[in-house]
Amino acid sequence: MELTYHWKGDYLIPDVSLDDGSSYNIGKYGRMRQKYLCENYPSEYLHLVITEKLWKQLEELDEECHEMLDRLMEQMAKREGLTEHMKSTDQLGWIRKMNSIQSRAEEIVIHELIYTN
Repeated sequence: MELTYHWKGDYLIPDVSLDDGSSYNIGKYGRMRQKYLCENYPSEYLHLVITEKLWKQLEELDEECHEMLDRLMEQMAKREGLTEHMKSTDQLGWIRKMNSIQSRAEEIVIHELIYTN
């Protein structure tokens, strides 16, 4: 394998890319998982980087987190009786309750999917 370089100002930067040529969209939860793996499981993190499985795994995890968050928020709102009528009559109360629901659902998602091995 031969590396090629390009100049960026006064520095030579290696031309490195993933072999499959894919572009991955990693959001908030994917980045949180990446940081968690890097800090707590460096050997597993390096293995995933070297085998080029990390980015795909992080993108899939990010999607899974968003799906779980949406599902939990919907269930919690239904259980707590939040309706469109409340949204139109008591907007600040509805926002306060939805923010509370979002915070609790996000804590569950982070605990269940991000900080597990």
